[in-house]
Amino acid sequence: MQPLRLRLAVLDDYQRAAERFADWSVLDARVERVVFDTHLDDPGALAARLEPFDMLCVMRERTRIDAALLARLPRLRLIVTTGPRNAAIDLDAARARGIVVCGTDAIHSGTPELTWALILALARRLPAERDSVRAGRWQASVGTDLHGSTLGILGLGRVGTRVAAVGQAFGMKLIAWSPNLTDDRARAAGARLVSREALFIESDFLVLSLQLRAATRGLVGREQIARMKPGAFLINTSRGELVDDQALIEALEARRIAGAGIDTFAIEPLPADHPYRRLDNVLATPHIGYVTDATYRLFFSQTLENVLAWLDGRPVRLVNEQVFGA
Repeated sequence: MQPLRLRLAVLDDYQRAAERFADWSVLDARVERVVFDTHLDDPGALAARLEPFDMLCVMRERTRIDAALLARLPRLRLIVTTGPRNAAIDLDAARARGIVVCGTDAIHSGTPELTWALILALARRLPAERDSVRAGRWQASVGTDLHGSTLGILGLGRVGTRVAAVGQAFGMKLIAWSPNLTDDRARAAGARLVSREALFIESDFLVLSLQLRAATRGLVGREQIARMKPGAFLINTSRGELVDDQALIEALEARRIAGAGIDTFAIEPLPADHPYRRLDNVLATPHIGYVTDATYRLFFSQTLENVLAWLDGRPVRLVNEQVFGA
């Protein structure tokens, strides 16, 4: 009797991209592969979908893999995430069950680039102008200058410093704040360190670039949004949970701020009836900051390398960015 092949699931591959960016056929003799291009939130349905699999390949934090789900997946032995860390996976629970969790490297240019795409589109009202041309009209709005305006950055880390560099090139005034930011680090990025309150008061364009932690969840709330200028724009390409959604929606509906560019959401995919889908002063994109050719090529090729390494008993890339044995 032929031994049963191991089963591998690729989750949340919305664009069916996995098989375009890596040659998974090298697994065919050893592994049965299933690619899912639809997302499941319901815990019961998700557990039923994943129960037959020995290995999961997950895209960033699209699916939460918590202790309750892991307890319902007795066959599971390997989880490979794209990126070097994944807050949606309960690592302690996986370790307790003997499940290896490994990751990949990442390319960090995509999110700053999308951040600037959103800033420029908001500043020059590109969606409205595009719609005007398509409808046979001409010049529907008046744009906002970047030169001389104030770019505020909440979180001056790896992404924030890249955003700051472009802001300098546009001749913007840069200010920044984060819980552990120092004067020296701010100056090194061309920015002036200000208080959290001043960041919201002074910014014409406010970019959120913080990692999501317990201390930063809901950091941008009703009080902070109320301090923003009527002509200011908020741009979030970091994590949706940084922002009190209801407070932001109310401010946008009442035109208390000029608009928002949002790429990350507390619930993804965004519900069909969500206000961010209909508000004309919101430019919403479907969490595509990292969705580029180079990133996907890296993600899926190293995902495949991890699977092969695990099958062969060789070291894999664990999610703390170090390489350990399986």
